[in-house]
Amino acid sequence: MATKARGALGQLGAIARDFIRKPSETRPLGKFAVGAAKVSHFLESAATGVRAPLPGPQYQAVARLKRPISASTVVAPEKTTLKTEAGPSSTPIDRSWSSALENASQTVGTCEKSKRLVDPKDLVGSELSFITDNLARLLESGHPMLNTVSRYYFSASGKHIRPLLVMLVAQATSIATKRSGRTSILVGSDTDHIDYSLMDRSASLGIASDQESEKSNRLIEDATRSGHGGRPYAPHVTAGLTILPTHRRLAEITEMIHTSSLLHDDVIDHAETRRGLPAIQKRFGNKMAIFAGDFLLARASMALARLRDPEVIEVMASVLCDLVDGEFKQLKNLEDEDAPMARPDENAFSYYLDKTYLKTGSLVAKSCRSSAILSNSTDDIVEAAYIYGRNLGIAFQLIDDLLDFTVSSAEFGKPVGADLELGLATAPVLYAWQEYPELGPLVARKFSEQGDVSKAWELVHASKGIERTRELARHYMERACEALAILPPSSARDALERVALSVLTRTK
Repeated sequence: MATKARGALGQLGAIARDFIRKPSETRPLGKFAVGAAKVSHFLESAATGVRAPLPGPQYQAVARLKRPISASTVVAPEKTTLKTEAGPSSTPIDRSWSSALENASQTVGTCEKSKRLVDPKDLVGSELSFITDNLARLLESGHPMLNTVSRYYFSASGKHIRPLLVMLVAQATSIATKRSGRTSILVGSDTDHIDYSLMDRSASLGIASDQESEKSNRLIEDATRSGHGGRPYAPHVTAGLTILPTHRRLAEITEMIHTSSLLHDDVIDHAETRRGLPAIQKRFGNKMAIFAGDFLLARASMALARLRDPEVIEVMASVLCDLVDGEFKQLKNLEDEDAPMARPDENAFSYYLDKTYLKTGSLVAKSCRSSAILSNSTDDIVEAAYIYGRNLGIAFQLIDDLLDFTVSSAEFGKPVGADLELGLATAPVLYAWQEYPELGPLVARKFSEQGDVSKAWELVHASKGIERTRELARHYMERACEALAILPPSSARDALERVALSVLTRTK
């Protein structure tokens, strides 16, 4: 008899089964949810054993960073007029936004400023260069078509923001307060005596009895041994900061999970393009796109299990549930008067930001947490890494939602205005709704009637919705930077600050 998962995971499985029984447009999401729930349950069941609490010297400071941000009352920065000798300028200047731009410009400014905020690629560029090649090795299947489809988006120029963060957090936490001794097979203070080749060996001796699994296992082992310049199990040290082989593998796992979610999202959303390429289902069809996404999740799960750290397995497994939970929150009907987003109040923003965290912030936050765990850090450092990632992830998505209204498709790498077409009310719309109540009926019917999308677009641009969304993103960015103060000073910490600042100024 099959074992049923209990608690939140069991509820997710039940919801997924209900969606499968619904109309055809929601079935792919339901099937993905069932698969993700099964994988997550398997990984969580393997995660037995808990590290003993070790708060660390700054745990109280970390606790203060968890205070909530009130999104519904965020005010757009006051715009002033520049005065010159010729009189007032006709162009209003956003003083607060100009200040943010000035902070971000420090990343490419004078030599003195550049020393304060290091370019992340100076620290981890060589490590990032191995990511794409090594991902190809990890995804080796022995089936040419599956290889082609599963690697499709990796051939494009992605941002690789998640692997970047994993490795920067690894460096920043390598000199932070640590636990003593070993806390799992591949995590401990005696890194010189850890056999990191274990992360490319099967954790199950019985896998040899399964011929197909053993064949797949050999493909991965043979491929990964030649990765990372022929030294896949050597720590990378730059300016006294260390990236362990387990951190590199976590970076690859994170990118596989992220790309898997893109494959499934593009099928669900009927996307036309992604990263400047035709969306995967346009090129290979829905079935191959879904299979490729499932395959990426399976390989990520296998690599995750081989890190042999119960806490990291549990943390990263929970991301899979978060991704699907976020999708269900996004699909929730808004027509009910008691629905969470029936009016543009704090409840609506809370629901929207919760969904944003689940769909985007969770993977960023929990990857940062896992990176700190693999560094054998104390609880305060682990929690600070998580808070940084959580707030950065939410800020990143807020700017993504803003760019849907402000840049061209060519700049963005995917169609703009897509959120309205999909019936989604994001932060710019919610803020505009506070100024223009006539947006309410359009939001309730998910912009489904003719003219709804163009009307909503006009009202967003007529309102302060875009400015307030950017200001909200700035609040989250600043909270992320506050969390960095918990970490010891280092070039890696400066690089993490630079990444946070760059979120506000990105255009794609």
